[in-house]
This record gives sequence, C-alpha cells and structure tokens, in this order.
Amino acid sequence: MLILLLSVALAGCAGPSLETYKDQSPELVPAEFFRGELSARGVVKDYAGEVIRTFDADIVATWDEEGVGTLDEVFRFNDGEVQTRVWTLTPQEGGYRATAGDVAEPGFMRWQGNAIHMNYVLTVAYGEGTIDVRMDDWMYLVTSDTLINQTTMSKWGLDVGEIVLVIQKRASAGSGPSNGIQ
Repeated sequence: MLILLLSVALAGCAGPSLETYKDQSPELVPAEFFRGELSARGVVKDYAGEVIRTFDADIVATWDEEGVGTLDEVFRFNDGEVQTRVWTLTPQEGGYRATAGDVAEPGFMRWQGNAIHMNYVLTVAYGEGTIDVRMDDWMYLVTSDTLINQTTMSKWGLDVGEIVLVIQKRASAGSGPSNGIQ
C-alpha cells in the first residue's frame, strides 16, 4: 500500500516534458513569434487559485544579427502598479539562456512543436522587501498569432501562485486582421 501511495504521489509531481509536444502545431519558434509588437492580458492567482490581480502588457521584441533576442515588457496591473522587465535571450546549444534585471537565477528556454518551457527564479516584492520565487513557465502557440502562457510560482517546493496570460502579435498597419480571417 505504501509503495502504491508513493507511486501516485511521485506521478503527481511529474509534469509534461517538451517531448510531449514535438508533433503539435502550429510550430512555435521563439525568434519568429517574439518579433515586433505584442500585447498580453492575464491574471495572477494565489496559492488557492483565487485571482488576486489582473494585468495587461505591451511587449516589443527584437533580434540582433547574432540571434540575441530582447523582449522589452511593460506590465500595468489593475491596482495601478506598473512593472517593466527586459529579457535578453542569448542563443546556446539547445535553446536560449534567458536573463533579466529581476531574475535571480537565469532560465534556459527550450522548445519543441507548439510549446516552450522555461524555469527560472524571479525576485518579487513582498511586504517591505523581496523574495525569490521559482517560476515554471509553459507557453503554447494556439494560432500563428496567439500564445497561451501558464506559469506556476513556487517557494521551498510549494506552489504559491499561478500566472495565466494570453500573448498576441499586433497586426502591422495595412496587413489585415491578425487572426487570419479575411
């Protein structure tokens, strides 16, 4: 009985792997999706799943001739707080090293099929100070211009919250609708 319980508990801890998504489409290539102007809308949930904040964001994504990407993000929360984060995505074998000013432990972005996975430690405001929170970030491309991002936040191995957002590419002037419907 003990072995059965341990097996169930360990299976519950195991998450999906990128391999699961290798044949899913549309294909998600970070340097293609994260290019130009994007917008995002989402929610922040607490440990119990209750929505505690909402936000929208603007993202400007560029890539240099060496393949280094920059994602310049501005988040506006429903309580009036504004946060900025500038990600630098540096190519390395198998993906990108992902760094930002408030990232205490850089992430490594990998992708297959329609999914991206990244795990990193973010320094966030808490009370009068800050704490470091582990971010387990999954992104799924659902159409050529729409990505769903789900991030589980944990501290000391315990889930403390979740962020769910939708990121959409903005249509260029004169390019027609961004949803592919003519």
